[in-house]
Amino acid sequence: MSLMISISGIRGIVGETLTPEVAVKYAAAFGEYCKRKNPVNPGVVVGRDGRVTGSTVADIICSTLRATGVDVRYLGICPTPTVQLAVEHEHATGGISVTASHNPMQWNGMKFIAASGMFLDAEENRNLWAIAEMVPRYASWDSLGTFTRDDSWLQKHIDAVLSLPTIDTALIRGRGFRVVLDCVNAAGGLIVPRMLQILGCDVIEMNCECSGVFAHTPEPIPENLKDLAARVNTEHADLGIAVDPDVDRLVLITEKGEPYSEEYTVASAVKFVLEKTTAQERGKTDRRKREQRDRGLAERVVVNLSTTRAVEDIAREYGAEVIRTPVGEINVARVMKSVGAVIGGEGSGGVIFPAVHLGRDAIVGIGLILQMLAEHGGTISSLKDSLPQYAIAKGRIELGNRAPDAILRTIVERHGTEGRINSEDGLRIDFPDYWVHLRKSNTEPIVRVIAEAKTMQKAREIVESFRKEITDLG
Repeated sequence: MSLMISISGIRGIVGETLTPEVAVKYAAAFGEYCKRKNPVNPGVVVGRDGRVTGSTVADIICSTLRATGVDVRYLGICPTPTVQLAVEHEHATGGISVTASHNPMQWNGMKFIAASGMFLDAEENRNLWAIAEMVPRYASWDSLGTFTRDDSWLQKHIDAVLSLPTIDTALIRGRGFRVVLDCVNAAGGLIVPRMLQILGCDVIEMNCECSGVFAHTPEPIPENLKDLAARVNTEHADLGIAVDPDVDRLVLITEKGEPYSEEYTVASAVKFVLEKTTAQERGKTDRRKREQRDRGLAERVVVNLSTTRAVEDIAREYGAEVIRTPVGEINVARVMKSVGAVIGGEGSGGVIFPAVHLGRDAIVGIGLILQMLAEHGGTISSLKDSLPQYAIAKGRIELGNRAPDAILRTIVERHGTEGRINSEDGLRIDFPDYWVHLRKSNTEPIVRVIAEAKTMQKAREIVESFRKEITDLG
């Protein structure tokens, strides 16, 4: 497998596709990129997700950045959203999170962050990649960048969430939630237990040692969280919490030991924030809000094309507008910023709450969910039952040598009159009682298919139907 280069940064297997030479190439390119943005005082924040290879890769990156004449503020092991938050508040020129997200532990990578605290967008990434193909420019011996170690940002991240006006820490403490926590022995182990303890939770830790040796496949999906679900049952816990290695995705387990569904992490956050926003705006005299109401403009929610339709149902209840974007955090965040959205995210469990920052953030998600659960007063399963109910099924279709674009065009010809078509990111077709999203992979000869319906049986039938149809196209 070659090095993966995308809008989400770079990632590869350490020692094979992610070598020291590759790390130097892209770190030097980012240093040059930042110097072009800020020729006078370029500074980059760096953090890592706790993988066993993280210290080696981070050392190379920090040293290379300094060699290009860029000052480095190093946060050590921390979530990717912590790096994003620090970049914004430290007024840095950019940031690098050393992480391969949910990939297995032999992988590592680099996520590149702009001065805004958001990831580089498509055009910014193209500029970075072009620089990476040039001969690097290094600083003279007397112009090297400085190195500062800063361990304060884990607590600052927690404080940023708990200081939100929508978070009542006393109310949450009063519930005394019993929580089983799985941080897959990565960055979450340094921040999530601390936050939960501040909120008065009785925390039962699983895989919170930050050893970088993942106790299971790190992607937080139900098949990888069976031990967590079983532990919630045996401990008679109120809920289970799982985060991925760089703590941008949040997945919950109910008190029954059942998946809450990563889709419903975002749906729950949308309901909570819209409910609070609606209450706060009643009688508010803010000029912008008055003008917005006078023009009949609704609050905006932004999610990607693969996120549950429950978001639309919830938004409709509060008179809000839902805008959908191509898959990818920066695609969602960029639109959220442009339209002034109050909440958004991706159905993989990534909540984006701009009141804190414009990035997927499990720490934010935990704060919002615990507050919502405390106000609900019941169990987390009953909280989920109060939301619109849908089921999502996923699959992959092998293409062999067939061209994915031609296949998607054929699907449009066959189904274009049956449902509403969106071709911004692959092909999404909205039918009256279900939708399907087909996306070609950038790294494999496959089409990924995701379908949502009112029941899991129906969703699986839809996935299988499109799998058969595409396979039969020959």
